Amino acid sequence: MSEDLRETALKVYTAIFERRDSVEADGVTYLIEKTSKNKLRSVEIEGLTFIEQNPNKESRWAQLAREGHQIMWVMRGRQYIARVMDGSFLDLGRG
Repeated sequence: MSEDLRETALKVYTAIFERRDSVEADGVTYLIEKTSKNKLRSVEIEGLTFIEQNPNKESRWAQLAREGHQIMWVMRGRQYIARVMDGSFLDLGRG
């Protein structure tokens, strides 16, 4: 990924929460899809998953999403590597 993670995450975050159908990263257009089970918006880009927070879970993050906060996670496999909340990017320092 030639764009840095922050730049790509913020582009994807904006596209997800503006309910766009796709997002462009590194000159490639990626479709934003909904997960089969929970209908969460997500996109896969070069081995990373960008996915909105599920508000129906029993977590602090789900509670914040229910309260209206816009939260998106960046994952590599099952590992959370970054979060964007209300437009602010945070590298979780594990990747």
